[in-house]
Amino acid sequence: MEPNKNKGRWKLLAVILVCAAPIILSYFTYYVIKPQSRTNYGTILDPRNYPMPKLDAVTLDKKPASLESYQGKWVMLQVSGAECEASCEKKLHDMRQLRLAQGKEMDRIERVWLITDDKPIDTILIREFDGTNMLRIKGDVVRAWLPVDEGTDVTDHIYMIDPLGHLMMRFPKDADPNKIKKDLYKLLKASAIG
Repeated sequence: MEPNKNKGRWKLLAVILVCAAPIILSYFTYYVIKPQSRTNYGTILDPRNYPMPKLDAVTLDKKPASLESYQGKWVMLQVSGAECEASCEKKLHDMRQLRLAQGKEMDRIERVWLITDDKPIDTILIREFDGTNMLRIKGDVVRAWLPVDEGTDVTDHIYMIDPLGHLMMRFPKDADPNKIKKDLYKLLKASAIG
């Protein structure tokens, strides 16, 4: 009689272990192994530290514009002068391709280029990046607002603004578009807004 009682206890213990194993394994994976997907490629910014200033932006045809008009959408933002050099063009290209890579979610994203001078923009550039919102703005206002990595300038980064109008992420200089794409996917999947 006693051996059957012990056999029953072992069976009960085995059932408990089988049921608890997924929970134990998930805690072990999360806290000990620390999967890479927990981290973002871009630097998450605290919006309270970077409230959006009054930008006094204008469109290329001199009409007043503001970033607030894009509320309700995710905004990929880049800054440079009108003489868009190779790194500027690459960021414009990357932003276009990153938006397209989101498939059916791409309409949730706007692309904005803040131009910090009054020089003319090459017509070919305007045509090539049609759909990018090009706004002229004073460079000192933008530099006072947007944070940078040490040793870089605002022209080196792509920034993200959330659908509520908060600056919330900065990507590094010479950012890898594939890594940005993963962050964008996570943002759009996790967010019910925008």
